[in-house]
Amino acid sequence: MATPVLDKADAAGSPEPGFADSPYITVTFRIRRFNPEVSAEATWEDFQLEIDPKERVLDGLHKIKWDLDGTLTFRRSCAHGICGSDAMRINGKNRLACKTLIKDINPEKPITIEAIKGLTVLKDLVVDMEPFFQAYRDVMPFLITKDTNEPTRERLQSAEDRERFDDTTKCILCAACTSSCPVFWNDGQYFGPAAIVNAHRFIFDSRDEAGEQRLEILNDKDGVWRCRTTFNCTDACPRGIEVTKAIAEVKRALITRRY
Repeated sequence: MATPVLDKADAAGSPEPGFADSPYITVTFRIRRFNPEVSAEATWEDFQLEIDPKERVLDGLHKIKWDLDGTLTFRRSCAHGICGSDAMRINGKNRLACKTLIKDINPEKPITIEAIKGLTVLKDLVVDMEPFFQAYRDVMPFLITKDTNEPTRERLQSAEDRERFDDTTKCILCAACTSSCPVFWNDGQYFGPAAIVNAHRFIFDSRDEAGEQRLEILNDKDGVWRCRTTFNCTDACPRGIEVTKAIAEVKRALITRRY
C-alpha cells in the first residue's frame, strides 16, 4: 500500500482559498466616562481596537478593560441576554451589550456607549439601580393568596390562564424600558414601565388574589396614568415584551375592575 504524501503547499501552511484576509476590523469605541473621585463632569474618551465584527459590544468592552484601560467600569454577568445587567445606551439606543453585534451598528463610525438615562451614574457605565428596584418591590411582585396555610398540592392553572400573562413573565429587570421613558427621565417618582409590567404579571395571574391591591398602588399619581404611550419602552425591550400593551391592559383593568 502506498504511503500518503503530504502536499508541499499544505506542509508549508499555505492558507486555503478565502481565508487569506483577516476577519478583524478597526473600530472606535467612544465611551462616556465619569469618575466622581476625579471630576464632577463626564467626558468622552475614544478607544481603538481590532475586533471581529461578528463579536459583541460586550467583547469590545472586555478588550478595553483587559488590555487598554483597567479602570473602565461596567456591569455584566451571564453575557447571554438573561441577567440584564449590561444594559447601556449604544449609539443612542438602550440595548444589552451582550446581544449587540458590532456589525449591526455601523462599525465604520465611532460606536458611542454611555450609561442608561434617568438613574444616577455612579461611575462610567454603572448607574444606581436602587430607585428602579424600589419601584419593582412596591408593586409586590410575588404570588399572594388569602390562604395563609401551606398548600397541600400544586396550585393548578390552565394553559389558557397561563397564556394571559405569558408575555410579561419574560422581564429580566434590565431597566432598558424604564430608562428609555421620557416621563421617567423628568420625574424619578414615576413607577416606570418595568414595575408596571411586573405588576401585570401577577394582576392577571388566576392564582393570585392581590390584584386589587396592586391596582390601587398603580392608581397613584406616580402610577400607571403617567404613561404617555410613546412606545419607547416597547422598542427598547431586549426580550420583545409588548410593554405598552401591558400598561394599557393595566389601565383598562383600573377602569373596569375586570382582570
